Amino acid sequence: MNMFQLRAFDAVAREGSFTRAAARLFISQPAVTGHVKALEEHYQITLLRRTARRVELTEEGTRLAAITRAMFGMAEEAQAMLEANRQLLTGRLEVAADGPHRVMPMLAQLRARFPGITVNLRLGNAQETLAALLSEHADVALLTEVEPRKGLYLQSLGDSRLCALLPVDHPLAGAADDLAIDALDRQIMVLREPNSITRRTFDQACALVQVQPRVLLELDSREAVTEAVAARLGIGIVSSVELAHDPRVVARPLAGEGLLNRHMIGCLERRRELRLIQAFLGLAA
Repeated sequence: MNMFQLRAFDAVAREGSFTRAAARLFISQPAVTGHVKALEEHYQITLLRRTARRVELTEEGTRLAAITRAMFGMAEEAQAMLEANRQLLTGRLEVAADGPHRVMPMLAQLRARFPGITVNLRLGNAQETLAALLSEHADVALLTEVEPRKGLYLQSLGDSRLCALLPVDHPLAGAADDLAIDALDRQIMVLREPNSITRRTFDQACALVQVQPRVLLELDSREAVTEAVAARLGIGIVSSVELAHDPRVVARPLAGEGLLNRHMIGCLERRRELRLIQAFLGLAA
């Protein structure tokens, strides 16, 4: 069994790309391709499907990837343990986050303290971020409203409050105090998709007080919500940690029950003592 071939396959399986796998292993793309091809030819098996847009695992490839991820993951943990007393001069950290607003200041702190560390950041929704962490595609993750579970270490990052996002000339935009959630009853609104954390929290808070907004547009990003509000298509809902200065819109914190979201940083419990993960967790202390 050729370990170089297995490591090349594992890198492609993790990254979903021969190019990114080559960057991960610090070798050329043709070398990665050659190793994987040799592995498939030697064992007369198809592990990957190459399409015009991406690389996909076959059923056999998925089974092998589960083995190699665990195998090389343990090797990486052994290396990290052996190097625990060395200064953090180099290294690579895989970070996942369900939004850019909290993670970017932490990455800036990490760069200031450990300028030699390379970071790969994955941004996605809450479900994608948690999945990346649990599947070990991420070393650490910034998460919102995740439930505790066995094997998962969570550390609080604080709370955020939902805010109504209004066009600057909207009748409700003028007051400086919090906006009662009742004021949104029957209002035309533009909201995130139903499975987003922001949308879920807002829907639950509305149900508590029997507020029924008129949702006429659903969007898949917070940036799209801002643009829709600026275009006067309706009132949006955003988290207080997502607010950015935009003269076209006004944000008013909502007053009522169930309008807070909990933010956390997490890692797998068994990897919590790894030095680089500890360094990142320490930024949130």
